[in-house]
Amino acid sequence: MPFQQGDAGKGAGLFKTRCAQCHTLGAGEPHKVGPNLHGIFGRQSGQAEGYSYTAANVNKGVHWDENTLFEYLENPKKYIPGTKMAFAGLKKEKDRNDLITYLKEATA
Repeated sequence: MPFQQGDAGKGAGLFKTRCAQCHTLGAGEPHKVGPNLHGIFGRQSGQAEGYSYTAANVNKGVHWDENTLFEYLENPKKYIPGTKMAFAGLKKEKDRNDLITYLKEATA
């Protein structure tokens, strides 16, 4: 099932509890353990300037959009074998929809 518009408010809560310890969202904010996600939509995997990615992320060559993120966030290590992202994923489609809806607003 592809991405469907979710609840950005609920997505903000998910980001705060599940993602913010490793990622920032705002333009010019620093990378943490994971890369800053500002401008992620339309960007190719492994391409955030100044962040050291695994070869797996760089070589995957996926262009991030709502549907690729929807699939990736279900199980990052399955989608990109060899990624250093230690996040197990969001199994519920609703959670992924909410998070991606929030990311679309927060990273533009």
